[in-house]
Amino acid sequence: MSLNNKVIIVTGASKGIGKAIATQLAKNGAKVIVNHSNSEKEAQNTVNTIIKNGGSAVAIKADVSIKADVTHLFDKAIETYGKVDVLVNNAGIMISKLIKDNTQEDFTNQFDVNVRGVFNMLQEADSKLEDNGNIINISSSTAKLMFPTYGIYSATKAAVEQMTRVFSKEIGRGISVNAIAPGPTETELFLKGKSDEVIDRLSSMNAFNRLAKPIDIANVVVFLASDESKWISGQVIGANGAMV
Repeated sequence: MSLNNKVIIVTGASKGIGKAIATQLAKNGAKVIVNHSNSEKEAQNTVNTIIKNGGSAVAIKADVSIKADVTHLFDKAIETYGKVDVLVNNAGIMISKLIKDNTQEDFTNQFDVNVRGVFNMLQEADSKLEDNGNIINISSSTAKLMFPTYGIYSATKAAVEQMTRVFSKEIGRGISVNAIAPGPTETELFLKGKSDEVIDRLSSMNAFNRLAKPIDIANVVVFLASDESKWISGQVIGANGAMV
């Protein structure tokens, strides 16, 4: 897919799936804004990787849960590259606990980043994203599953999916709005603390008997960021190997 001359913001792009998305978008010709909230070193490493491979990228710090930071993120991106064509709302946090064990702070933190963060970015994109642009929100296949300890996290992703559907009909200007719902993906954060038995069980739940790799998700984002995907809008695409 050709993304030449497209300027793309990727939130939470310093590591994991976000880093894979940012680097793959750049490989396909995009100019990428690598957003982070507190991972300056990792974000700069992502930028350096992109530049080393002949791409163009800058790192911009912003906490998506804070409205003023989101305004700064868009304004700085436009100041740097002159426009923003595509937005990838990837930033998110997960606290894995039984619903009864979540604290008020656990609940607030997840909804602030995962839901308010997307809400803030969509509000800013409404006036600052270029006509005929693309918005891609990152959800999770847990929104369709009844995984114990994922109650609050999956609730935040269900909220993101519904905002995706509604916003696709609100924004207009030829802008498509979709969400991707990955299944279990082989990142350092995901693997941390999980036994081989747990990994094997999760791998066996899809049709390919393996975890996704970040590149599997990134390639779907590349398609949705391209002009070839324009007739797809208001959809939640399960990138999970037929897990659900």
